[in-house]
Amino acid sequence: MDKLAATAGEAVADIPDGASLAVGGFGLSGVPDVLIQALYARGSTGLSVVSNNCGVDGGGLGTLLAAGRIARVTGSYVGGNKEFARRYLGGELELELTPQGTLAERLRAGGCGIPAFYTPAGVGTQVADGGLPWRYAPDGGVAVASPPKEVRTYDGRDYVLERAITTDFALVRAARGDRHGNLVFNKAARNFNPLAAMAGRITIAEVEQLVEPGGIDPDEVHVPGVFVQRVVALTPAQAADKGIERRTLLASTTAQGTVRS
Repeated sequence: MDKLAATAGEAVADIPDGASLAVGGFGLSGVPDVLIQALYARGSTGLSVVSNNCGVDGGGLGTLLAAGRIARVTGSYVGGNKEFARRYLGGELELELTPQGTLAERLRAGGCGIPAFYTPAGVGTQVADGGLPWRYAPDGGVAVASPPKEVRTYDGRDYVLERAITTDFALVRAARGDRHGNLVFNKAARNFNPLAAMAGRITIAEVEQLVEPGGIDPDEVHVPGVFVQRVVALTPAQAADKGIERRTLLASTTAQGTVRS
């Protein structure tokens, strides 16, 4: 099956208002920026997003966030995204904070057809007991709080029940992919991308290098094509356009003094 879409705009054309999305990436690593920009151009709003973090100010999912297109986020990290924090604390956005490993497993479980699982992460905290602010009121009070979760004891240790996550769509970015949807991710970009791809009912992958079927060794495949419904081939310029979230400089000492490189 040839799953290649002509353009990113065509690939996201049926994502409606109010859709749920699992989006790969961490910070700016492995973020499906081309698909996000195409979704921004389409104008879809009221979106429920599942992603480790919601991009950065002006980048990644931060583009949709700043435009007020995202209504709810399930994630584990707010980070340095000031607009994300402002909207959450101002009651403009609902946020379900989840331990990072739990979030990863919720996505994986959803992709594997497992409805729920028990984990020790969060036991004895508001993650299990409830009361985490999901949405603030304009006056700063808590408008919506997380509910308590079931806790069971196995072999003398408590575990909290976590529900799996599936979404209407998933947006991911891969280093290589073929027309059948088999995907390979590069280094740190292999973060939440495979998990997001598994959780989406319709998964759309932008690939930096498109190869023909058979061009990827089966042992190298990170996500098989059965999880992917659409593939978008990036142009060389799009593939090379990768932002740096936080630039750091290394101090070094020379005979003339200390310089930064």
